[in-house]
Amino acid sequence: MKERIGCAAWIAGVVQFSAVHGIVQSAWAEPYSWAHNNISDLGNALCALQREPEPRFICSPEHGLMNGSFVVLGVLLAVGAALTGPLWRRGAVAVTARVLVASAGLGFVLAGLAPSDTAENLHVLGALLIMGLGNTGLALAGGGLSRQLPAALRRATTLLGLVALAALVLFLSRHYLGLGMGGMERVAALPVLLWALTVGAYGLGRRPASE
Repeated sequence: MKERIGCAAWIAGVVQFSAVHGIVQSAWAEPYSWAHNNISDLGNALCALQREPEPRFICSPEHGLMNGSFVVLGVLLAVGAALTGPLWRRGAVAVTARVLVASAGLGFVLAGLAPSDTAENLHVLGALLIMGLGNTGLALAGGGLSRQLPAALRRATTLLGLVALAALVLFLSRHYLGLGMGGMERVAALPVLLWALTVGAYGLGRRPASE
């Protein structure tokens, strides 16, 4: 039962975040761009011209809703990491991967409680927890997931984590490869959510068993 609750938490967290993202971006008077705006722009509390890392005007009328969604997502990611034990092997790799995925959850909570335009340092720390520690956990998770999960899913998990870490390096060095600042940030930030949604759905659909 705990495993199923954990999987449901992952699914609910990602689904509510995706829905709220759409609602909040649609409230912008000036169109929000996935290529040219950061995800955190949706949670900025003030209307202002932001010059770094790329110039853009930010005004998010529903920023409170977005920040609340960040917090809910973070809590549910951490809950899922704590409760999905049967989906993981025993050993240091699996434990480390789960802790790092939970750290990404903490990062989303920080991002929601500390908007980038009012508490920049805490917000940056949250982003690094998501894209640095979270993606490292994702890369390790491929070797930490139970062998009862499909081998293709475990290999894809490792690959997804490595791609996300490479995207983080490109994002921080401002090499966007034609995707734009916001596009490259999404390649670095969203894989952990795609993974949680996929593994959560698989976990809910399988017969509970432990390795």
